Amino acid sequence: MDRCIARFNETEPKYGYPQALFPIVQGSVYKDLRIQSAEFIASKNAEGNAIGGLSVGEPAEDMYAMTEIVCDILPEDKPRYLMGVGTPVNILECIALGIDMFDCVMPTRNARHGLLFTQNGIINIKNEKWKNDFSPLDENGTSYVDKVYTKAYLRHLLVCGEFLAAQIASIHNLAFYLWLVTEARNRIIDGTFYDWKNKMVKQLAQRL
Repeated sequence: MDRCIARFNETEPKYGYPQALFPIVQGSVYKDLRIQSAEFIASKNAEGNAIGGLSVGEPAEDMYAMTEIVCDILPEDKPRYLMGVGTPVNILECIALGIDMFDCVMPTRNARHGLLFTQNGIINIKNEKWKNDFSPLDENGTSYVDKVYTKAYLRHLLVCGEFLAAQIASIHNLAFYLWLVTEARNRIIDGTFYDWKNKMVKQLAQRL
């Protein structure tokens, strides 16, 4: 890590923009290793810090437990980035633990398989029940695809193997994730985050 930081500091930023190095906390689901790694990473005083190794099949309970331990150690005034996470529920729970940044293939990967995230739960658009449902894709959605296309139409495209289905579903899911984190930020600011989060976690876990 010291060699990495030294090399980063002596290298001119590319493309005319400043860059940031986020060292990564590791340690699997072992509390002692996570603590040791987090303390070491925190001591480097980097611009931000990352948490890795918690999105490769670990139970959600273990991910939350390790995230909480690490967030108690990493400085509060530096962004905390949880790598490769996750579902809408994972994101809300980890925001509550102190995480600021996420990245994940979940919105687009699930979209390609016909799974749509909504405020009321998860829609599997491949199900027969949507075959003749000509209501908007998501009445509460924030993207143009949510109002322009219907559930029946998207299901038809998916069943036919038309790639437009993946595009529409991906736009919807990405817009939903942006709405989710924007709303979370607003709720944190106005002091209603925890009550809202607990309500949303129950709704988001439902299968429609």
